[in-house]
Amino acid sequence: MEKRLRSSLQISAEEFLISATKSEFKCIKPSLKTLIFSIKPISDLSSSLPLSLHTSITQCIDSFKNSSPNSPKSPKSPPTKRPRRSSRSRNAKTEDETISGSSKNDTHLNKLRIYAHVLVLCVSHPKKCFSPVDLLPAVRELHDNMVIFESDSILSSEILNLCEEWWKLEFVGRETLISQSLPFLLARSLTLRKKVDVHRVYVLREAFSMFDFDDESIEDLKLLLIRCVITPLYLKTEEGRKFVAFMFGLSIQIVKEALALIKSQIPFGRKSMLEDYAYIVFRAWKRSESDSRERIENGFLLDLIEGAIHASTGAFAASIRRVLGGFISQRTIPGVEKLLFRLAEPVIFRSLQVANSNVRQNALHLLLDLFPLEDPESTKEAKDTLLDRQFFLLERLIVDDCPDVRVVAVEGSCRILHLFWEIIPSSTITKILTKIFDEMSHDISNDVRLSTLSGVSYLLGNPQSHEILKVLLPRLGHLIQDSALSVRAAVIDLLLLLRDVRTFQFNKVVGMDVLLAALANDQPLVAQKITRLLIPSYLPSKIPVKEACERCLMLIKRAPLAGARFCEFALSERASRKTIMELVKVLINLVVSPHELTSDQIQGALDAANHLCNDLVNESSCKEVLKELISGENQKCLLNAVAGCCSQSSLFNIVSTVSPDDVSLLLVECMDVISDCVGLSENVERQAEVRSAHRLMQSCNKFDVLFEILTTRLQRAAVGCHIHFGIEVPKQCVPSSNRKKKKSTVKHSGKRNREVAKKSKSKAASVIEEDYAVAVGIAWQIKELLMSEDTRSAMLQSANLALVFFSLKVITEVSILQCMCCDYMDTTPLMAYTALATQMTLQDVGLASTSDKSNVLNSGGSSMQASYQTALHQTLDHLLNCARQLFTHDSTESSNLHSKLKHTDVDFADSCMHKESQMDISGLSNTGSIFTQQKRRLKMVKMLSQVLMFIVDAATMRPPLHHAERCLDFGAETLQFLISILKQHSPDQLQFNEDDFRETLRCLKSAFTYLAKLLNIALKTSVEASPCPLKVYDLANNLLDLVSYAEIYLGSVDAARLMTALKPWLPDLILALGSAYTLRNISGQRDHFDVWERVKAQFPSWLSVLAKNELHELTLESLEEDVNGNAMTEEFPAFKGLMDMIVPLLRGNPYVLDAVGLIFMTGSLVGLERKDFGLVHGLLHFVCMKLVKNVYGEWRELSRMLASLQEIYPRVERVLEDMENNGEERRSLTTIRKLLEPVWMFYIYESEKDTMEED
Repeated sequence: MEKRLRSSLQISAEEFLISATKSEFKCIKPSLKTLIFSIKPISDLSSSLPLSLHTSITQCIDSFKNSSPNSPKSPKSPPTKRPRRSSRSRNAKTEDETISGSSKNDTHLNKLRIYAHVLVLCVSHPKKCFSPVDLLPAVRELHDNMVIFESDSILSSEILNLCEEWWKLEFVGRETLISQSLPFLLARSLTLRKKVDVHRVYVLREAFSMFDFDDESIEDLKLLLIRCVITPLYLKTEEGRKFVAFMFGLSIQIVKEALALIKSQIPFGRKSMLEDYAYIVFRAWKRSESDSRERIENGFLLDLIEGAIHASTGAFAASIRRVLGGFISQRTIPGVEKLLFRLAEPVIFRSLQVANSNVRQNALHLLLDLFPLEDPESTKEAKDTLLDRQFFLLERLIVDDCPDVRVVAVEGSCRILHLFWEIIPSSTITKILTKIFDEMSHDISNDVRLSTLSGVSYLLGNPQSHEILKVLLPRLGHLIQDSALSVRAAVIDLLLLLRDVRTFQFNKVVGMDVLLAALANDQPLVAQKITRLLIPSYLPSKIPVKEACERCLMLIKRAPLAGARFCEFALSERASRKTIMELVKVLINLVVSPHELTSDQIQGALDAANHLCNDLVNESSCKEVLKELISGENQKCLLNAVAGCCSQSSLFNIVSTVSPDDVSLLLVECMDVISDCVGLSENVERQAEVRSAHRLMQSCNKFDVLFEILTTRLQRAAVGCHIHFGIEVPKQCVPSSNRKKKKSTVKHSGKRNREVAKKSKSKAASVIEEDYAVAVGIAWQIKELLMSEDTRSAMLQSANLALVFFSLKVITEVSILQCMCCDYMDTTPLMAYTALATQMTLQDVGLASTSDKSNVLNSGGSSMQASYQTALHQTLDHLLNCARQLFTHDSTESSNLHSKLKHTDVDFADSCMHKESQMDISGLSNTGSIFTQQKRRLKMVKMLSQVLMFIVDAATMRPPLHHAERCLDFGAETLQFLISILKQHSPDQLQFNEDDFRETLRCLKSAFTYLAKLLNIALKTSVEASPCPLKVYDLANNLLDLVSYAEIYLGSVDAARLMTALKPWLPDLILALGSAYTLRNISGQRDHFDVWERVKAQFPSWLSVLAKNELHELTLESLEEDVNGNAMTEEFPAFKGLMDMIVPLLRGNPYVLDAVGLIFMTGSLVGLERKDFGLVHGLLHFVCMKLVKNVYGEWRELSRMLASLQEIYPRVERVLEDMENNGEERRSLTTIRKLLEPVWMFYIYESEKDTMEED
């Protein structure tokens, strides 16, 4: 092919072009370059080829236009229906013509590609043998028709390359080749998003200045240029940013639009984007002329400075300052500092002293960025005066009223001192540092104290500050004991900085004893940082291993707990593993050696060894060494040496981690620890020991032995409860295989009980109290075992599971029924009982199959369905029965409360004797004092809270909720009991001490949450379970009553804390209040209750509180201050806040508003019947002024409320007519009538309208 082309080239230019266009462009492209570059300047082709190219291009373009008058590749629309037989031939001809036309277009495009490429080769010829004047007509022909070839990317690229090369070579007429090529190149860079296109645009940037941007036809190009401002590719690349900055010099209109676009991007832009804009604007300002520069300075920068000061949020202000940073960072450039001073000085000093703290904070940030703000052209005296003014404002802002301002001022002052220490007067430095170290380090705000440490850490970067900091830093030592974790951690970070500075000693800032105390007792974050601080001192890597271990031993002996924590984090802080291994050996040998060590030192050594073993055990080589170290005689010596609960716990943990071969001695000790569990639920140290014993026995595969011990002792306690309290023991409580043996045990226990009965009653009480204490300890252990996945799985597969479950059932029943009679009753058995039932349900473990280990975990058949229902729902049924008995007994007791308060010497236990005929509690030591009653009622509240929690959990796991109505009854009775607790806190009743009161408040909040959840579940399952709407309604009213009583008897502050538990459940509360109608429509029930009868029979107390609040508001409107000149306060502000949250929810749904609003209207009717006109006034004011504001719009959808209005308004008028005096009652009724009159007139109008329509 190349030979053919070469021979045609020798004939003529026309023959060469004809021969070239017979081939495909891709195939011929390499050959063309060789042939064109071979043409010499003296050849005739240097003059004939440009003319032939122009002629061929012109003819080809004309042919291309004629063959495709519209679009050369416009797709043909599919036919809408099948063509007739007669028209098929015509359609076939049309399709053939279309294919033929398309083929011709492809031929023309191929020719044009070849012509364009030949032109490119001619222009870029190395010997310059072609005259640009001769080539220009052909190039211009291609350029002017470029828009036609837009769909052909190859041809467009060739033309673009041609025009681009022409411009670079500065050939004649280059300004005529940019009108089409530049917009095409710019659009291509925005569409394809390739860096090479951005580079090409930047290279041709001067060509854009050839356009007249005031012409209307240039709008498309202006839009493309503006798009570059927000295109990420132009912002990321340096040439792209330079081009955007160059754009600002093209037209003042482009400057305006580009600046407006940048300003709109600031609130949402990322940090990198804002920094790119800062670079662009500064470069544009630097290169711009007078008009554009004035627009940037006074129209953009000034707006940014004002926006940075008055920004609504700190993040927005920071974004604006990032854009300003393009100028601030270039302030050394001539003219920049003068510009910043001129724009900022008039507003910044005024803004630093305004009342708005947000403005002060933003202005302070800007001042710190601009510091020192000065006029470079002013005199030295003026500069010093201005600098003194800035320091004065900084000192003032350090003690600002707003903590956020103080934080910025402290950190900013330290930054200024770090940067400008040499030029700041010493007196100014002393003032600032004195305020920071003496005042800000004791500031009430955690953030301010933290900023003090951050600022000082920054200041350490200037060596000239070290001398004065040596004196001042000890004043920060107290922050190591700060209440905020972040502050304490920052102190250690500061000490770490000081450790690396030779001129400082960190132990002179914070004493070593204080550091070790923090290491022993603080959070892991702080402890790990202190370990990092002390590693070079107590476990250095550059000294022999033996000496390093001796240093660590010195630390453990000096502060055992601190030494143990040090070892906990030593390996994570890059201590040598070899040193750690040697340290473990030293520690074990120290404990077993005859050296006299205190119990604390033994505990610290074992704790340290435990932490180190946990780190080393993952390596097999280390584990084998540790096994040898813990085995044999060392194990016996360790067991003899441990003293105290925590030491034994650490030993158990070491053995369970290392897993030596022979641990028989330790297993015996573990069983003793597990069995001796009296008082376990209250003793944290012993709990740690028992957990360690559990872990050791589990690691040795002795869980069955462990669980057998717990089962035996728990069964014994259950039998003791049966004998002493007369509680029935289920037959499942004794396994069938051991029934005979266990029967003899029961007989023995009965015999022992009869023998004890012959002794004193106090002796009998102590026996059952001890048995119960053991049961509490075992229940705590069962609850702990259920928390671990391994022990939980083993427990649920145990053959003793049923025995444990029913033993816990007996002990739980005693705990609930006797909580008001016996001081030692505990909630732990109840918690263990419900936790076990819950886990059995979640794991699908049935009680019936637990005697056979192979059937414990069922595959999920129908029999298993019944089994787990028995485990869960029988537990729920049992607890509800117990609670029912407890409430029955407590109601009897409460009826005599007043007499008991007057006669405190009466034995409280006497009132419990009638509960069970076989129950013997005469031996219990109950004083009947008020303190005892407080404790017992608090215990009862805890019991009820646990039962509520289980009810909610049961309903969540296995909906629908069984015993739904009984659960609602229990919730209502619990609320009544809680209300009675609140009433006893009134001044003339029982007064709780501070600790009991806080505990009671916590339990009330917990019960409040679970009662609200119960209400939610009852509403969710209304279709399936069909709860009685009356019970749902009563529970909701009781919850609101509890809120009102809480504010009456506890005060607004504590009541507000209780209300936080109710906020998430307000929609459920509202639906329950309207359940008389909402539940009926949801579930299709026909049986509903009469709201009038219910409100009349049991008037909700919260309606009275609501009415009092409304009347109080009316009083405040008329009298802003009382006669003494003091502002009147809200009577029930917490309840008012609750109702303010309820009102928008009610107004959002007219149907629910109508159902709930009926309660307020009915309450008003009850008030009229009782002649309580204040109640009526308050409720109707709430309805008319808050619930339903638009008389003529909203009332139209409230049919039930309008129906009740038909009873209220006439009754009000009748009472007014019968009333003769003009006292307060008449004024109230008159006000009520004024409230209702617009609604009444609307109601009459609507009624008459309906009547007329019917007629």
